[in-house]
Amino acid sequence: MIREKLGDAVAGRGVFSKVELEPVVVERSGTVPQIFGQRFLSQQPLQTYVIPQPSLPRVSLVTDSIGSDSLFGGVGTALLFSAHLANRMNATLRVVTRTEAPIPSNAWQILNAYGIELRHEIQFAFASLTEESPDASRPGETASPGLDIHPDETFVTTSWWTTAAALPSIPHASIIYLLQEDERMFYPFGEERVHCEQVLRTDDIRFVVNTQLLYDHLIASGLTHLSRTGCWFEPAFPKSLFHVRGREPGGKKRFFFYARPNNPRNLFHVGLTLLDRAVNEGILDLEQWDVFLVGKDIPNVAFADGSRPQRCEGLGWKAYADLVGTIDLGLSLMYTPHPSYPPFDLAASGAVVVTNKFANKQDLSRYSPNILCAELDTEDLLDALREGVALAGDTQARSRNYAANELGTDWAQAFEDVLRSLTTAR
Repeated sequence: MIREKLGDAVAGRGVFSKVELEPVVVERSGTVPQIFGQRFLSQQPLQTYVIPQPSLPRVSLVTDSIGSDSLFGGVGTALLFSAHLANRMNATLRVVTRTEAPIPSNAWQILNAYGIELRHEIQFAFASLTEESPDASRPGETASPGLDIHPDETFVTTSWWTTAAALPSIPHASIIYLLQEDERMFYPFGEERVHCEQVLRTDDIRFVVNTQLLYDHLIASGLTHLSRTGCWFEPAFPKSLFHVRGREPGGKKRFFFYARPNNPRNLFHVGLTLLDRAVNEGILDLEQWDVFLVGKDIPNVAFADGSRPQRCEGLGWKAYADLVGTIDLGLSLMYTPHPSYPPFDLAASGAVVVTNKFANKQDLSRYSPNILCAELDTEDLLDALREGVALAGDTQARSRNYAANELGTDWAQAFEDVLRSLTTAR
């Protein structure tokens, strides 16, 4: 709360002599577990009850949401992985969400986009974070029954907090933690980071890591048990979705900036400032380039010359792929070891893309020669953009690089080694 105190009137004018900043104190009360639960709601344990073993096994995917804003990247990969695992195990698939009720059509959108047919039914459940336990002061009150589980059910968790929620309720041998980032890097040094580290160090669950780069980084950073409890896969970019789209001849070239201002690791303001410099210095001549900001919560920004880029938000799966297939050059930053998806999406669709180095993420040309990596330094990134502009305009070199892509194109093949390892170990 800001409390402003008026000082003496001077020459008939009121002046502020002091501004005091007082913290807003939100009082919480209850037992220690209740206070912990209020502070760390996302870790609230899954409330479960056991049902008899059905005729078919089941794979349950636990995630925050499958809302339209959540489908890209990690959540989409989690659904694809869980669907392939369910098919491999001859099991039904259940999608369990925690922050909002699941929308079945969104799950089907992803499965249909990738041509995945489930062998058995798909179920949906909402294990709300806000469901309260019975109040001992109100006799007769009962909680909702919670989530039904059965012996030998397999649970795929999608973050450290969904894993933390599963650990008290689910047999540890039944948990597969799909790890798609060094999630410790989401936080400053504080309690969330401590809790995350504790979950990552759990050594009696199985881990499946998105990319060898991230897997190697995690082991080198002290999570050595992953060499025993973990395995990795490389993502796939099917040509049915990710390919070059036809464009009208003579039009402007197209520039893509991955813009997520509320996701700090994507370095939105670093990238936006870089883009403004590139426009001001003529690296990106707006007489020749259209600029697209693609992401979420994008401000209505103007460059120094007064021009405004096009904002693209809320795109569906196919609409996103259609746009990416028209791009010539992209900028996508990720201040973590994981390469992230947009550089791969762009390269798989024929574009050149600039991204940043971080830790062991130094060179992504083994995925595609059209991915250019630069140090997180303004001048280095500007040089990479200059190189990217030149390469995007060199049709022959760009096409040769595209033909040399080593990005996978088949999710079934991408998951094969992981699925064999997981199902053989059971």
